[in-house]
Amino acid sequence: MQFLVYIVAYPLLWLVSILPFPIFYALSDAIYVLVYHIIGYRKKTVRANLALALPNLSDRERLIIEKKFYHHLCDMFLEMTKTMTMSPEEMSKRFVVTNPELIKEYEAKGKSIMLLASHYASWEWLLTLNTKIAFQGIGVYKKIKNKYFDKLVRDIRSKYNTQLVVTRDTIPLISNNQRKAVLCMYGLASDQSPKITRVTHWDTFMGIEVPVHTGAEVLAKKYDLPILFAKIEKVKRGYYKATFIPLSNDPKSVPNFEITHQFIQEVEKQIYEAPEYYFWTHKRWKHKR
Repeated sequence: MQFLVYIVAYPLLWLVSILPFPIFYALSDAIYVLVYHIIGYRKKTVRANLALALPNLSDRERLIIEKKFYHHLCDMFLEMTKTMTMSPEEMSKRFVVTNPELIKEYEAKGKSIMLLASHYASWEWLLTLNTKIAFQGIGVYKKIKNKYFDKLVRDIRSKYNTQLVVTRDTIPLISNNQRKAVLCMYGLASDQSPKITRVTHWDTFMGIEVPVHTGAEVLAKKYDLPILFAKIEKVKRGYYKATFIPLSNDPKSVPNFEITHQFIQEVEKQIYEAPEYYFWTHKRWKHKR
């Protein structure tokens, strides 16, 4: 059944990916009507999250953000499909890094990097960084249950030579690369809710105390990796920019969980600047105290 769904869906996704951008985004507008107004995909979750995280806004203000978010959500997932056939030249125009010289400094020092990102704007296109750096880009991801779609997602995400690794294989991979002096940039999106059985630290996110992922900080300390935050902004429809913000060049010298706290604060800043581009459908606040 998984394979049947895949062979039906793949040609449709490919056809969508080759559409000219005006038609492509017109399709996204039509999908928005279906997803938001007809299906109401996770609308209760989105509404609850917005009320919890932005209680200072009125119902009307949150409704405006909600609708803008669903428009962006449809754009973003279609843009992931667009990656299948988009040329590197087109991608370079649509996803710009504002301060690549910072990465060059770490390259010159022979230091691998831990890169933290959030589920904001276009984290999927962040995987194209491998075309702009000399490092080997490695993205840590969660495996999809359908093995055929898992392969499709891996193929799309690795189109620009980014290597994907599941969470359980991350430590052996970093250890091996450090031993062989292979320069890498390890990317993790660490703003989602961890399993409650694996919680080691709680922090305040959007005014609510929640469990947080600390794995990136632990790995950065263990392997002495400078740790950066990738701030991604949506410039306009179909165009994004990323700016690298240093969190620590010497993570071993920083008190435990302070880097994680800095990361959480940077994510909050993004959300307050333009909340419609955050991934509100995820149950980020399902565990709180």
